[in-house]
Amino acid sequence: RENTMMLLVDVSASAVFGSHTQFKEEYLSELCAVLAFSAIANNDKVGVLLFSDRIELYIPPKKGKTHILRIIREILTARPKGKGTDLNKALQFTNNILKKRSVCFILSDFLSEKYDDSLRILARRHDLIGIHCWDALERDLPDVGVMRVTDAETNKQIWIDTTSGRLRHQYRMQFEQHLAGVKSGFQKAGADFLSLGTHEPYVPALLRFFSQRSSSKIQHG
Repeated sequence: RENTMMLLVDVSASAVFGSHTQFKEEYLSELCAVLAFSAIANNDKVGVLLFSDRIELYIPPKKGKTHILRIIREILTARPKGKGTDLNKALQFTNNILKKRSVCFILSDFLSEKYDDSLRILARRHDLIGIHCWDALERDLPDVGVMRVTDAETNKQIWIDTTSGRLRHQYRMQFEQHLAGVKSGFQKAGADFLSLGTHEPYVPALLRFFSQRSSSKIQHG
């Protein structure tokens, strides 16, 4: 059966961040490549939507290696006009353009608000999977003294004292609460969710995820 895969890729300013060997945007690009080439092997169509606080680029679903290479090239060379993240806008756009039931992957750090309703609507019509991509420095603040940090999406700068154990604990808790909130939103929408750190190899994690997903669908089927 011919399926359609849609990749919704966050290209906002917060994706251009990395404390390890890769920026989040590079990690997301590799994930997209793996998913897209797996679709080719299955003779499926693949489309992509690049979004920030606006719709940056939409490439309709098609088959073929040349098409997949174009998608990967567009993701790697994206120069978004917007800095912020409006996931709600991306979900509504996808819901309007996809007429046939599709497999939709949302690849983002989910630093966005008020998208739960659009998420539920899209999940009712399509097979929806969220892939949360994050950097270790977004979870664990290093003890390196006083440092200035900048919000990539707002350019707001503040000075923080990283020697404070309380501050580092609050920082970690804020990350965990955000992750729990995003995961809960996907569960309530009836959609699947996977969280991946850029310091982790994604192939084993993806294989485990899809294996568990297949087992779950067989049990419920």
